[in-house]
Amino acid sequence: DYSVFKRELFRDLVKRNAKRIKMDAVIASEARQSLEENNANENKALEKNVKLSLFKKSQKLIDRFLFIFFAEDRDLLPPNSTIQILDKWKADIDFGDERPLYNLFKQYFHFLDEGRKGTTSRAEIYAYNGGLFKPDAILDSLEIDDDLLCKHTYKLAKYDFSSQVDVNILGHIFENSLNEIESVNAEIEGGEFDKQKSKRKKDGVFYTPKYITKYIVENTVGKLCQEKKDQLGFKEEAYFEIKKGTHQNTKKQLLEVLDNYRAWLLQITICDPACGSGAFLNQALDFLIKEHRYIDELKAKVLGGGFILSDIENTILENNIYGVDLNEESVEIAKLSLWLRTAQPRRKLNDLSNNIKCGNSLIDSKTVAGDKAFNWQQEFPQIFNPSLRGGTTKQSVDVNQGFDVIIGNPPYVDIKALDNVIVKQLFKDYKTAENRINLYSIFIEKGFELIKDGGFLSYINPNSILVNSSYTKIRKLLIDHMTTIVKLPDGVFKDAIVETIIFELRKNNNEQFIKTIVYPKKESISFVDNNLYNDVNRLSWKNTENCNYNIFVSQEQQNILNKVENDTEQLGDIADFTLGITPYDKYKGHSQELIKSRGFHSETKLNENYKPLISGANIIRYLVTSNIDEYIHYGDWLGAPREERFFTKPRIIVRQIVSGNPPRIYAGYTEEPLYFTQIGFSIIPNPKTINVKVLLALINSKLLNFYHKYSYLDLEKELFQKILIANCKKFPISKKLIETENVDMISLVNEVIKLTLNESETLLKFNKYVEQTLNIILTRKLQNWHELDFADFIKELNKAIKKAGGTPLTKKDEFEWLELFEDNKQKAQELQTQITQTEKTIDTMVYDLYGLTEEERDIVENS
Repeated sequence: DYSVFKRELFRDLVKRNAKRIKMDAVIASEARQSLEENNANENKALEKNVKLSLFKKSQKLIDRFLFIFFAEDRDLLPPNSTIQILDKWKADIDFGDERPLYNLFKQYFHFLDEGRKGTTSRAEIYAYNGGLFKPDAILDSLEIDDDLLCKHTYKLAKYDFSSQVDVNILGHIFENSLNEIESVNAEIEGGEFDKQKSKRKKDGVFYTPKYITKYIVENTVGKLCQEKKDQLGFKEEAYFEIKKGTHQNTKKQLLEVLDNYRAWLLQITICDPACGSGAFLNQALDFLIKEHRYIDELKAKVLGGGFILSDIENTILENNIYGVDLNEESVEIAKLSLWLRTAQPRRKLNDLSNNIKCGNSLIDSKTVAGDKAFNWQQEFPQIFNPSLRGGTTKQSVDVNQGFDVIIGNPPYVDIKALDNVIVKQLFKDYKTAENRINLYSIFIEKGFELIKDGGFLSYINPNSILVNSSYTKIRKLLIDHMTTIVKLPDGVFKDAIVETIIFELRKNNNEQFIKTIVYPKKESISFVDNNLYNDVNRLSWKNTENCNYNIFVSQEQQNILNKVENDTEQLGDIADFTLGITPYDKYKGHSQELIKSRGFHSETKLNENYKPLISGANIIRYLVTSNIDEYIHYGDWLGAPREERFFTKPRIIVRQIVSGNPPRIYAGYTEEPLYFTQIGFSIIPNPKTINVKVLLALINSKLLNFYHKYSYLDLEKELFQKILIANCKKFPISKKLIETENVDMISLVNEVIKLTLNESETLLKFNKYVEQTLNIILTRKLQNWHELDFADFIKELNKAIKKAGGTPLTKKDEFEWLELFEDNKQKAQELQTQITQTEKTIDTMVYDLYGLTEEERDIVENS
């Protein structure tokens, strides 16, 4: 109903007023001022600006109605005033006194601005003011269709705004409003509106769920409040132990604690630098109101008598709550939501213009940001230097100046989506801006700058800040101050495909540990449970190369990672690496026809330049099999042929895809001439430094798989995990293994290779027999027939036979397959048992080399 009213109202305003406003130089001054700044074609640009101005007036008009509807149902205004105005207008028409309905509403707006005394026949209307109802030249001059205004105000007035319409719904109204204003802009420009590319999405504006705002406020403002209570010696139970004969001095001391706490509470400052519709500010306001009511309740217990409600809401708005946003509409709705939350009968609304402001929170240069340039020291002198009220000089922020708490949900905008002039200014002004950052990261640095020493900063933002290289500088800036990180499940924001975290930091925090909470991606939550946290020593993150915040790793696991890195060489320093071949590259002159036809590939060896080409399936643990289905025409004509020694010398080939349950690295040894594309990479260690088979044992070991998993993998990703060549080069190789023979380990590796080869040949031989005998293509399950029981094996066989158009097996056929299947399965399983046992011995040797305790070994084994 709200959206329909707004849309129809705007169209009616354009229809009835646009031409007249264009001709009125005085009323069109707003539009003309904007026109002069844009320096566009006068008539066409003026028409567009008039329409846009009318849309903004439609928003303001509906804001007025929303306040009236709330106020009527909350006893701030005479109940059913809107319905009475509509009834009076209809009665006047019946009487023959026709006048525009909007004139009656304008009179009502005037009363709300300046007040109206009550009489015996009419109710008093208090002058709530606050700026919402002050005279507006354009708004007051408009003509509006009577029937349209009557229909929609009547429909909206019928809602019960005291129960059906919560103040939080305004956030969703705002969310929709941004889409609407873009839709109108597209309509004005004669274009199409794409909701998926809307300003809300482009500007990264998403309404924050209440349980998130509640958690952030309670863990920032709430923590400061609890600290102050503790400092004052506040004990809640003391107030409930008051009796008739309690000594007056005791009562006086209890009251003094409450008075001191309230005095402190009234000077705390909370800001959201991207406040949107005010979700965080309303939550902070709610929290502070409850604290003051709590003080009143305890005072009543000391003094006796009933419950006391102090008239505190306006004082909170004036002293404690601050917000800034780039979008004018959001600022107005934020003000409206705060008014609705605090409005009381016969009490003027706060003028929020000194606290809730429109501007670019990140840029103070008028050259770059125009009239949205925002200088925090000038705009909030009472926060940064009370002695500079009204001053114009930008001051550096002293440690005791700034906000106590900065909270919010900053916009998620890729830096490449911004104008180059803005990007240059951001990179100039912010020391953590690097590479391809997102705007939320700049808001973090700005928030950190704006809080005072000991103050809290807490946002909900994307989790890319945790490990992405573009955020290394911001991580290093924050690491000494971080207190809590919560990894939220997916779907926090309905329309945003983004993985989010809540982080909390405290400027100059001296705690050793950072609390982390990690929710599974698919979990559904309605609150954040602080009891689920793990403690992580901040030094374990601070001492990493890029200061990665690896929240998925427990402190025990991190201790093992640190131990593994002690007294080691990086693998990249003692071995040569190469990626697989890139066969085709259009930048090397390869035609689309050549690329599409895979002209360098062949199913047969056409000449000596055609080399055997393996796939990822050939690379198994400890071995590279040589069954070949394809060849590649190898030479300089390829996109990237690589050095040929990496395909012919004794070497390790590591498959790029990490798979299995649990996922493991697949590294195989070969001396044969086998070529491959970018399904993996080849490693040739320096033979004077480390034996190739010792290195093979290390890469396949449980310990280095553990190291790789918890250092480099995305632990929430379920499929297609990869081992990157850059990460493998960083593998820590114990110096105990370097320049020593390690005869025992080499012997064990040779044994595993021999057993694995036997197992591979057994499986391959059986697979070929099944394929050729039944003329079928093996499914993945049939390729792993040794993991099936006989009934499932027959079931899978019949599926494959049916797919190939053959006749299902008879009972006699099944009986003939039984002995063959069971004999080969037993052989394969015996080989696998031997392989497993030998690998276990190798793993024990690796644990010994890196000095792991029994407890640490258990952690690795169970991870």
